[in-house]
Amino acid sequence: MNTLSTINNKIEKKLNSNITCSEENGAVKLEGEVKSWDEVVIAGQIAAKSKYRGVINDITVKGLDLPAFTKPHIVDKAIEGKKPDVMIIGGGIIGSAIARALSKWNIDILLVEKESDVAMHQSSRNDGMVHPGVNPHSGTLKAKYNVKGNEMFKQLAKELNVPFRRIGTYVLFDSFVIKEIGSAYLLSKAKKNGVKGVRRVSIKEIKKAEPHINDNIAGGIYMPTTGVCPPYEMTVALAENAVINGAVVSLNTAVLDIKKYKDNITEVVTNRGSVYPKVVINAAGVFSDKIAEMAGDRFFTIHPRKGEIALLDKNKGNLLDSVTSIVSTKLLKGNTKGGGLVKTAEGNILVGPSAYEQPYKEDYSTNRKIMNEVLDKNLPYVKGLNKGDVITYLSGTRAATYKEDFIIEKSQKVSNLIYVAGIQSPGYASSPAIAEEIERITIETLKKEMKVIKKVNFIKQRKGIPNLKELSKDERAELIQKRKEYGQIICRCEEVSKGEILDAIHSPIPALTIDAIKRRTRAGMGRCQGGFCSPLVADIIKQETGKELIDITKKGGDSYLLYKATK
Repeated sequence: MNTLSTINNKIEKKLNSNITCSEENGAVKLEGEVKSWDEVVIAGQIAAKSKYRGVINDITVKGLDLPAFTKPHIVDKAIEGKKPDVMIIGGGIIGSAIARALSKWNIDILLVEKESDVAMHQSSRNDGMVHPGVNPHSGTLKAKYNVKGNEMFKQLAKELNVPFRRIGTYVLFDSFVIKEIGSAYLLSKAKKNGVKGVRRVSIKEIKKAEPHINDNIAGGIYMPTTGVCPPYEMTVALAENAVINGAVVSLNTAVLDIKKYKDNITEVVTNRGSVYPKVVINAAGVFSDKIAEMAGDRFFTIHPRKGEIALLDKNKGNLLDSVTSIVSTKLLKGNTKGGGLVKTAEGNILVGPSAYEQPYKEDYSTNRKIMNEVLDKNLPYVKGLNKGDVITYLSGTRAATYKEDFIIEKSQKVSNLIYVAGIQSPGYASSPAIAEEIERITIETLKKEMKVIKKVNFIKQRKGIPNLKELSKDERAELIQKRKEYGQIICRCEEVSKGEILDAIHSPIPALTIDAIKRRTRAGMGRCQGGFCSPLVADIIKQETGKELIDITKKGGDSYLLYKATK
């Protein structure tokens, strides 16, 4: 093991800064002050190369004050006194998948999410790619759960009525030298990680499958198990299925404090009341380190790695039918897959993501310079694509630990705390397998103090909202005959009907904001980005809920659409 003094010397030599290293909870703890955020990350990365179980990075940047997490405006007693068997913190893809997995058992489940809906952070801010499992370093939890999760995805999507396509990835090489190095490297990793079907492909074979790919390539690698699935739809579907099976989802609910007696969590304080759970699952994404700190069990720090994506108009979707990425020497060595072009399950092409370190966990702005670099790198590889095809940009923050691997384990210090932390890419693809493992750990923990049996009436199928755009004329007509609202188009770009919007509002997890409707129906995801349909959607929410238009928001919180009535 690298000694603390060795780590300290390496950091001082690299940064020329006075950093203090100590041991805490089996991890390296870093303290001191530096001039930039990049130096904070570099110090953490140096410490991560030691054999300590994690890195607690408390280094500050001179003049940089990081904001606290955004808290819900609601303060009430909605969940005061609840005593769930399991409390899940976080309503992203991981928390929702765990809730669904645990809802197979006769136990009380409470999932709390600080936002107004599930899937509002990274779970709706990624490319929806179900990675094959080649990229994670062999022997890591990322590699293990990625490959297993990928294999589980098709069946899960079928059960939950979520679109899924296994479209494959073409990794392209732009020189013969890179092709030889990259092919050998990726084939070796595929074999070590157990990814099936990965093989070399010629220029001729690539052009046959993807005729619009640029001629300036030297060959590639094909990974057939890559899939695509809308991440927001999958997250909503998992959470809804959990609710159908008895789980409770409490939105606008932030964890403010955790109280313990000896080594056991006894109370979790939220803005909506105190909860007294038997088991707590920390699936809080970029804030999972803060939850660990509240529980007195901090042994890792999340450093938010930002990624930015451009979404292209659906009318250019015919130019690509797979995932393509361009290999560079930077890709082979780095922590990111380098981005690329992704044909989504809905028919658009996504470009990106980028990947860079920055200090803010909830900053979803986009950077023009970085976005232009992403577009300039990827668009030339498909003939017919240009920057004029971009209809919107988005960004997300990956919950990276300095060890760059998932944390999936029962706490070594708190008897009823379970960690699902550091879940960055390929967390989406890994989610079904991670949920299965957390289910096992949780039930094993619960059985020590109560009898736990499986449900005989678990409902694994979810019907979901009809997608009129994908139906035949006869199927549409049949639906409209049953309910006339399906014949009234609200979103012209995506052909979303009033009936679909009503279904979303009255779903197991009601969609009561403009963006919540968008995540369930795609209303507002087209070329005009809601310019036409948003007022109509707001009016439907008003009609169905009795809310005034002035009280309806885009995404919860204070994101109001209107300031005041003028007439």
